[in-house]
Amino acid sequence: MKVKLDHPKILSDIVGIISELVLEVRFRFDASGMNVVAIDPANVALTALNIPASSFSQYEVNNENIGISLESLKAVLRRTKVGSSIVMQTEENNLKIEINDKIKRTFRIALIDIEGEQKEIPSLEFSNEVEMSAVDFSEAIEDCKIVADSCRFEIKGGMFVIEASGLNSVKLEFSNDEAKISGEEKKSKYSLEYLQKFSRACKLTDKVKMNFSSKNETDYPLRLEFIIGRIGLIFILAPRVETED
Repeated sequence: MKVKLDHPKILSDIVGIISELVLEVRFRFDASGMNVVAIDPANVALTALNIPASSFSQYEVNNENIGISLESLKAVLRRTKVGSSIVMQTEENNLKIEINDKIKRTFRIALIDIEGEQKEIPSLEFSNEVEMSAVDFSEAIEDCKIVADSCRFEIKGGMFVIEASGLNSVKLEFSNDEAKISGEEKKSKYSLEYLQKFSRACKLTDKVKMNFSSKNETDYPLRLEFIIGRIGLIFILAPRVETED
């Protein structure tokens, strides 16, 4: 395998975000591009990343899976600068990463064995969808984190509502002027610890798309999607089951 990426800063940012959720991942290189599907140790959140083959200026692969420590990869990618390019190549039991800018630097990261089968994105059927400003979403999550450790997403009366309550409370309401809202009136509750980690991706794109309910269930996983140019970054989060209203 040998691939070249001319603008690696976005990859560096994404790896930094994913590393907050999982320590080790399996990168899959095939004809479609570079893919990651990983589940956090608590089995609460799934991360899926796709960088299409067309995003690389050089892409020579033969359906390879490689295990990598994200902390090691993050540390190397942070050494890139604006104008840098990187070449990643498997070499025996290492991933060789060349950073090319004013000088050429070569790092080697040991490949690791990751137990278990290759993860796949689960098939989920949603009954609603909300698309909104990434900045508004990020600020809403920060507002909620002030008062609670979980928040509720709800579509009600044509509005998208994000609400959190503990000793104190906050409620944010978005109309169709601020968000594209479609589908059934449903609600579901999620951990703000995870949502805050996901929302770091808001700095990489203008819009975020989410689905959070099905026709048959109220408490249903959240699917949060960030489209970063041609790169797709998806998070799926298990619901925080309601115990009381």
